[in-house]
Order: sequence, then C-alpha cells, then structure tokens
Amino acid sequence: MKVLFELFWRFFQTGLFAVGGGLATLPFLNEISEATGWYTKPQLADMIAISESTPGPIGVNMSTYVGYHAAGIPGALLATFSLALPSVIIIFLVYGFLERFKGNQTVDAAFYGLRAASVGLIAAAGIGVVNLTLFSPAAWKASGALTDLFNWKGLFLAAVLLLCTRKLKWHPIVFLAASAVIGIVFHFGGV
Repeated sequence: MKVLFELFWRFFQTGLFAVGGGLATLPFLNEISEATGWYTKPQLADMIAISESTPGPIGVNMSTYVGYHAAGIPGALLATFSLALPSVIIIFLVYGFLERFKGNQTVDAAFYGLRAASVGLIAAAGIGVVNLTLFSPAAWKASGALTDLFNWKGLFLAAVLLLCTRKLKWHPIVFLAASAVIGIVFHFGGV
C-alpha cells in the first residue's frame, strides 16, 4: 500500500511540474530512480527505448512502465492516472480564466518562459540519455584507457542512424526495428 501511495504522489508531482510533455518527465524519472531504487539507470534507458517505440505519449508510457515495475498492474494504472491528473485539474481551472486573459502581455510572457523551461528540461534529458548510451565512464575508470570512455558500438550505430534518417525517408519504426535487431546481433548492452 505504501508503494502505491508513493507512486501516486511522485507521478502526481511529475505530472504537475514536467512542463513540455513526455521528455520533460525524464529528469523526474531519474530522481525517482535515485530516491526509491525501483529501477536502475540502465533500466531507465530501456524504459525510454520501449516508451519511445510504443504508441502513445512517452510520459504516459514511462509512468505505466515504472508503475508496473514497482507494483504490478495496480501500480501501472495508478502511476498513469496520477501523471495525467494534474493536467486534467489544471485544464479545468485554467479554461475559465484563459479567455479573459487572452492577449495579456504578462500571461504571454509566462507562457514564453514555460516554453523555455520545457526546452531546458528536454535538453537535460537528452544529454542524460546520450551520456548513458554513448559513454562508459565506469569502464574508463576501471581501465584508465581513454578509448574505454566511449561506447563505440553505440556511437557507430548513432552515427549510422543519423546519416540514414537524413538520407532515407523511411518510417521511424523501420529504424527502431533495425536498431533492435542490430542490438541483438552485435550484443549491445551485454546481451
């Protein structure tokens, strides 16, 4: 029961403060991982990959995944509900006032500031994913060899995908499926 309450509270807070959509939830998910120990950073990276490759908003997919990981189906349902609840409450509250303040410079400035905050949160999350995926500081510390700092397989795959997505106009699912197959065939992530 304590886990369910904590899931509700943490994802309610995430839904309330993760302005800018799903990727803005990643710093919150990192904090939840550190505070609760429900999942590790590599598991978080796996969750991101799965959430990005499944239909639906990434924030909702991530909350469902974390909730399931922490407390099964009840946890998945509760985490998803609590992530969405602040948005529903805020929409009901703001709707009545928004029309009155349309064109107000202060309100426009506040929304502009929220957009900048969203960009910062998403960039921080992206940098975190890049560090987790393309660099291996633990291997570098263990060996002392600079070449061990980089995850060469990940760097190569990222570079190839970057070039392919620029040149080929294929559906993103093709790139996701190809990346999954390459990860299995070339034993990425210790598989």
